[in-house]
Amino acid sequence: MAQETDRHRTWTILVVDDDTVTTDLAKMFLERHGFTVVVANDGEAALEALDEVHPDLVLLDVIIPKLDGFEVCRRIRARDDLRNVPVLMFTARGLTRDIEAGREAGADEYIVKPFSGRALVATIRRHLGLPPE
Repeated sequence: MAQETDRHRTWTILVVDDDTVTTDLAKMFLERHGFTVVVANDGEAALEALDEVHPDLVLLDVIIPKLDGFEVCRRIRARDDLRNVPVLMFTARGLTRDIEAGREAGADEYIVKPFSGRALVATIRRHLGLPPE
């Protein structure tokens, strides 16, 4: 019964990136796959959106204004109400030290841009516990 409920549930993704081209592409692609997408363009706006939206998953760039993605991730992990929300770092910074910093901050996955839309959707679905399309 719960699986039937999940099938019809709307899943909300918070996309945090200051590059409007990236957010527009991610939003368009994710909405096409049935997700509701909320966009924040800086770290402070991301924290505000977390309180307002209560997303099911966060797609988080590293280099964003006000608070970087690592700090936003650490703050998500510090909150009991958000601790289990998957955080996927989504960035052009693909050096080993960046990936390690993302994991140390509490990221569940580290996706390097440019991204494959299909791979992104598959990764999101996996982290939400949804079957592959």
